[in-house]
Amino acid sequence: MDKPKQKVTINADGKEISVLHFGGENDYISLTDIAKFKSEDPNDVIKNWMRSKDTIQFLGLWEQLNNPDFKPVEFDGFKSAAGANAFTLSPQKWVTSTNAKGIISRSGRYGGTYAHKDIAFEFAFWVSAEFKLYIIKDYQRLKGDENSRLSLSWNLSRELVKINYHIHTDAIKENLIPEDISKKLSGIIYANEADVLNMALFGKTAKTWREENPGAKGNIRDLATYQQLIVLVNLESMNAELIKLGLSQNERALRLNKMAIEQMSALAKYNPAAKQIEGK
Repeated sequence: MDKPKQKVTINADGKEISVLHFGGENDYISLTDIAKFKSEDPNDVIKNWMRSKDTIQFLGLWEQLNNPDFKPVEFDGFKSAAGANAFTLSPQKWVTSTNAKGIISRSGRYGGTYAHKDIAFEFAFWVSAEFKLYIIKDYQRLKGDENSRLSLSWNLSRELVKINYHIHTDAIKENLIPEDISKKLSGIIYANEADVLNMALFGKTAKTWREENPGAKGNIRDLATYQQLIVLVNLESMNAELIKLGLSQNERALRLNKMAIEQMSALAKYNPAAKQIEGK
């Protein structure tokens, strides 16, 4: 599995539990930290949990639902042996044998045994039903805080787009709109230039987007990600400068699309929510 994007901590009844963010809903919670609630030897606690036939069946079902590379034959062998007095299983052996991805063991900075939140909550219930509730409660607080920060980032980026819009429209007014043109025709020019940016970033015009999303509230920019809005601010400034330099609309469109692809690709390295743009 790739390196996690971020490591954070939740607090469950006074005990710190590490959480690794891999992007999207792929949060992995430390089984090692959870196991410390029960024993000073967390590795033995995890191994004892994995000896159970119910645990093996649960882990196997999770993998079958979420992991196309899971090895069912090896899983069947563990399922048949689980529950016997002589049966033992470590997280490392489970992952290596079945190509499982729901559990990971790491050393170094992110050391310990981690499991996808679905599995971690199941393990926490086995350790202590009460402790599981504490973990879930603080995990929900964590996700709520993250959503709040994302909302703040989006609103800030949207305001920057609106403020920067004046730089863009001033360049259009001073360089593309004749003095004696009608208000209606000048409005068409402004809209046309806005769509140059829309095409560069989103790959479609505002009109096309509305036709594809007839029930959506707002416009194409209102529903953009905050990463897209960050790039849009840069595109507005760049297009204003290119207009002042006298470049044709076609040439500007090509340059802006290239810029959008490069910047969204760069953002995607740090945040998987930033989708790359297909070149036109």
